[in-house]
Amino acid sequence: MIDNLFSRYELEARKADYLFKTIQEKYPMSVRCRIRCCDCCYAVFGVFPIEAAYINYHFNHLERKIKRDVLRKAEKADIEILKVRDKLRNTFNDKPEVQIYGLGKHRIMCPFLTEKDECILYEKRPIICRIYGVPYSLNDGKKEKSYVCGISGFDTNVSYSTVKLYKIYGQLYKFSEELLSKGGTPIAKLNKAKLMLPLSRIIRMSIDEIIQGNFEEY
Repeated sequence: MIDNLFSRYELEARKADYLFKTIQEKYPMSVRCRIRCCDCCYAVFGVFPIEAAYINYHFNHLERKIKRDVLRKAEKADIEILKVRDKLRNTFNDKPEVQIYGLGKHRIMCPFLTEKDECILYEKRPIICRIYGVPYSLNDGKKEKSYVCGISGFDTNVSYSTVKLYKIYGQLYKFSEELLSKGGTPIAKLNKAKLMLPLSRIIRMSIDEIIQGNFEEY
């Protein structure tokens, strides 16, 4: 079951790579992603359960020494995330959208980033990491809103081709729902398929906890 879902997920990842390359070739001067450019590796973001399971699986196939170092960084990152989250909740208790925005703007190093500014899990990295650097769009209510890397050369006042990330996320949600359903998650809790889990948390869980939906909103 999980092998089939992972294969379908990998197809979405390859599509994301293709879309990135297509836009990069169209706007070569505006896409400034380079080897060891790691500005986006200091962002707080979450992944759907299907990606969480996929990353967890491949993380646990790394060498023990590497895993130990990553887990140490993950614990530190998790503590920082919780501190920022609690501070934002206390300050903006009645404004959840401001809390999410504030957390997303906070710079916390990804536990997979090494001292050489390289990603330990680069080939298996999340889809958002694959398309960051070119314009992408998400649904904001009924409207489509575009985003772009802050150090890219794209002009915010100009229209460009974008990766419609919300469509990819729609597929990841379906995969996540299927994963949880087949993993034994009760029907009443299948809405957990929409939850986004931070990398610093998922690598400290067992894959069974993810598949069975034994997690709550962060």
